Amino acid sequence: MKWSAILAAAIGLAVTAGAADAQTKLKWAHVYETSEPFHTQSVWAAGEIAKRTNGRYSIDVYPASQLGKETDINQGLSLGSVDMIISGSSFAARAYPPIGVTYYPYVFRDSNHLLAYTKSDVFKELAKGYTDKTGHQILSVTYYGARHTSSNKPIKGCADLKGLKIRVPDVPAYLAMPRACGANTSPIAFAEVYLALQNGTVEAQENPLTTIEAKKFYEVQKNIALTGHIVDHLNTVVSSQLWKKLSDEDKKIFTEVAQEAATRATKEIQAKEKELVGFFKEKGLNVSEVDKEDFKQTVLKNVSFESFGYRKSDYDAIQAIKSDPAS
Repeated sequence: MKWSAILAAAIGLAVTAGAADAQTKLKWAHVYETSEPFHTQSVWAAGEIAKRTNGRYSIDVYPASQLGKETDINQGLSLGSVDMIISGSSFAARAYPPIGVTYYPYVFRDSNHLLAYTKSDVFKELAKGYTDKTGHQILSVTYYGARHTSSNKPIKGCADLKGLKIRVPDVPAYLAMPRACGANTSPIAFAEVYLALQNGTVEAQENPLTTIEAKKFYEVQKNIALTGHIVDHLNTVVSSQLWKKLSDEDKKIFTEVAQEAATRATKEIQAKEKELVGFFKEKGLNVSEVDKEDFKQTVLKNVSFESFGYRKSDYDAIQAIKSDPAS
C-alpha cells in the first residue's frame, strides 16, 4: 500500500507539472481602445494560439495603455514585463532607425502597396535588422490608416499649405510634409485639437479618416484633402525571451495566427475608410483628391533621408514594389 501511495503521489505531481506547462501565461499589451480592431483581433489571436497549442499558452491582452504608454510597452519587451505588443515602426526605429523609413512621406502609394511591402525582401531585411539589434521578432504588420488633412479652406496642391496654421504631432516624420510645403506647424495636445480648430487657433490638422470621425473634427472643418501623406501601420512583436523559448512548431503557430489577425484587422480598417468618405460627404464636407506627386516631389527636394537615420536605398526598393490593386 505504501508503494502504491508513493506512485499515486508521483503521478499527481506529474499531472500538476503538466497542468503548469499547459498554462504558460503571457501578457500581450497595446495602447488602443477595446472597440478597435487592433484589440478585438488580438483577443481572437490569443484564443486561437491557445487552441492551436492545445492550451499550452494562455495569453491575456491588456488594451488602452493598461501596462503603460507605447514607449513603456516597447521597453517592457526587454524588461520582461510584457511578452507581446502591437506598436508602430516609429518606436521600433528608436532601436533600429532604418525601419522607420516607412514613415517618410509618400513612401507608400496606398494600403495595398504597404501590404505588398510586408511580403518583400526589403521588409525582411529591415525586420531582421531590428531583430539583430533587439532580439525581438516582428510577426505581422497591420494597416492602421492613411493620414489625410482636414482644413478650413480647400487644399489641392502643396502650395495651398503655405502659411497655413496646422496642428501636427511633434514627431519629425509627421512634420516633414507640412513643413516642406511651407505650413506653420503647431504641436497642440491631441485632446485640445477640436477646440483649437473650433476657435481658429489652427486652421487644419492631419489624421486618418477614422480619427477625424472618432474625434468629430468634421464638425469644425469644411474640407478634407485626401493627401495620404503617411500610410501608417502597426507591428505585432514578440519579446526575445519568449521567442527563444518557443519550439519551431510554436513559432510557426504564433506567426501564422498573428498574420491572420493582421489580415482580418486590415480588412476592417480598409472597409471603414471607404465608408467614411461617403459619411463625410453626407455631412456636407468637401472631400477631394490632391496632386500627390506635387507633394511627394516637394518633400523629396526638402527633406533628406539621412536626417531621420533612414537609407535612400530602402526607400527606392519600396518604391519599386508592385502592388495588386485588388489585393
